[in-house]
Amino acid sequence: MTIKILGVGSSMRQGSFSTVALKIVLDFAKQNGAQTRLLDLQQTQLPMLYSKDKETKEIQKVTDDVKWAEAFILATPDYHGSMSGSMKNFLDYFWSVFAGKLFGYICASHEKGLTVMDQMRTAVRQCYGWSMPYGISVNGEEDFNGVEITNDKIKSRLEMLARDLVVYGKPIREQFVTDLKGTESKTFAAHYRK
Repeated sequence: MTIKILGVGSSMRQGSFSTVALKIVLDFAKQNGAQTRLLDLQQTQLPMLYSKDKETKEIQKVTDDVKWAEAFILATPDYHGSMSGSMKNFLDYFWSVFAGKLFGYICASHEKGLTVMDQMRTAVRQCYGWSMPYGISVNGEEDFNGVEITNDKIKSRLEMLARDLVVYGKPIREQFVTDLKGTESKTFAAHYRK
């Protein structure tokens, strides 16, 4: 089984380091056999949740990408110890399809982004998604030279995140789908049967 990974970049800044790091992880994930897509919320802007009466073409495109995905990488800048507003809005929109899917995290921060990644993990847990037990924090000035990564340790960690998402994402998703199709009542996936 090839796993389908959607990377979600949520910075509105041109040349965002979190989005650059996300693209690097997606490239590494492809090398590990994944199919990947990038959702750059700077390019594909979601209106604020409940601000539109009907679904727009952009909302439908993002919905299709989210339903296609079997795992996610969420990338955000550190905004005062929290995730970007566009990331929170994305999570609010699509919470109902995160169950049984694995999530990895990237944060561009001068202060390691630990509270930011914890907040994304908390939101994903409330949506019944699974989270990698670690995230990757990048510091633009220290780890990049323009759009190229110069810190070999960070590059290695990004490669590790890509590999682990592919390796651990597959069995989590496969088991969830198996349980969803099954009849056993004492499984988490039973709550999602129609």
